[in-house]
Amino acid sequence: MLLICGDESTAEHAMDGCDGWAEEMRRRNVLRGGGGLRPPADATTVRVRDDEVLLTDGPFAETREQIGGYCLIECADLDEAIEIAARHPAAGYGTIEIRPLLPS
Repeated sequence: MLLICGDESTAEHAMDGCDGWAEEMRRRNVLRGGGGLRPPADATTVRVRDDEVLLTDGPFAETREQIGGYCLIECADLDEAIEIAARHPAAGYGTIEIRPLLPS
């Protein structure tokens, strides 16, 4: 999974070039899904402590960088995932974290 991260100032660039990247990844048959996320201010955080459900409006942690979206990809290996992540437009203004999924 590619986690697309950036600070709030990158939100205006959220979709810059993504259509072309997504089309290329579909042609390569590696893109399995993805999407953008609403900003952290729109989040609801859920925690359970001592069997009590605790809800908090907004993000759990205040950080400068936030996850703005994700892409689910299927690659042969980490090298291919790195190459795909480096081609994503957000790599030029934010950060892309590559995170393997646990087996289901």
